[in-house]
Amino acid sequence: MIGEVTAVILAGGLGTRLRAAVSDRPKVLADVAGQPFLERIFEQLCGFGIRKAVVCTGYMAEQIEHLYPASFKDLTISYSREHALLGTAGAVRFAFEHIQTDRALVLNGDSYCDFDYPAFKTFHEGKDADASILLTYVDDCARYGSVVLDANGRVESFIEKSGAGGAGFINAGVYMMERDLIKEIPAGRVLSLEKDIFPKWIGRPFFGHASNAPMFIDIGTPQSFQHAQSLFSGRTHS
Repeated sequence: MIGEVTAVILAGGLGTRLRAAVSDRPKVLADVAGQPFLERIFEQLCGFGIRKAVVCTGYMAEQIEHLYPASFKDLTISYSREHALLGTAGAVRFAFEHIQTDRALVLNGDSYCDFDYPAFKTFHEGKDADASILLTYVDDCARYGSVVLDANGRVESFIEKSGAGGAGFINAGVYMMERDLIKEIPAGRVLSLEKDIFPKWIGRPFFGHASNAPMFIDIGTPQSFQHAQSLFSGRTHS
């Protein structure tokens, strides 16, 4: 529907790096300060006013679907379950039929970014973008890839994880995409957004929005998972 946005949450990964700390559940259900991590994302979406979410599941999908069968507060939830892992882009394409709005907010289910959603949506619409990437500033870029923009904010290139430290803007794992563009992703193939699809979108109306988000965390490693416990410890939930 016009003006509305469907959230697409990527939650099907194997979580192999986190297995030492979380082995009995998918990593998106890892307990972070007394609450499943995925639930914190659901709460954030509710705060944004988003009312429809599609969760892309795969590994241990049943646990997620059992815990949140159809809704969370005001958020209606549906599932796009992969029987063979398709990668981040393949998962988004597989979920296409669940997206009945003009655009989708795509989020990594193992990371959380405190960002200004209205500002990101306004940026995307103002640029008349096919896709936009949310960028966030971190003190150490070593674990992340970075994005190079031109003076107008259009994506020029991607720099892979190099292991080199230093502060800078990184891909926050949050994307706004037009539904028509998602349909162009080849269906039924194992594809990565970052490696296979985004580089091909360079030259299109594809923009990066630099945010001043006060917090960004992913729980992909035991170390970052422990850090998330302290970041969220003061955040009560209802």
